[in-house]
Amino acid sequence: MKNKTVWTLPKGIIDKGEQPETAAVREIKEETGLKGRIIDIIGDRSYWFYLKGENVKCRKTVSYFLLEYTEGDIGDYCWEVDEAKWFALEDAIKLVSYKSDREILEKAKEQLTKRLE
Repeated sequence: MKNKTVWTLPKGIIDKGEQPETAAVREIKEETGLKGRIIDIIGDRSYWFYLKGENVKCRKTVSYFLLEYTEGDIGDYCWEVDEAKWFALEDAIKLVSYKSDREILEKAKEQLTKRLE
């Protein structure tokens, strides 16, 4: 949770020289306290936003990955996050604040369903 009201998926900036997959695993650890292993690519989402306090429009593309939990404590997250919490997938789909997050979770659900068939 961010800003005490917004449930969103972990995401962040790719460091110079870092691969998107490495950045995803790092950001998830920083924002949730959990470590994971990437098992699939879910997809990308792009959106426009304005820099805080400036009239500069920027485009951001976020790559999402399906991860398998390997270790960590859900309470060990960084200052950027107000709360990190486990949800059942169906509950998470209902709770996330952004349509793009719902779409990514729906796609993850499809991929998980196919893996279980």
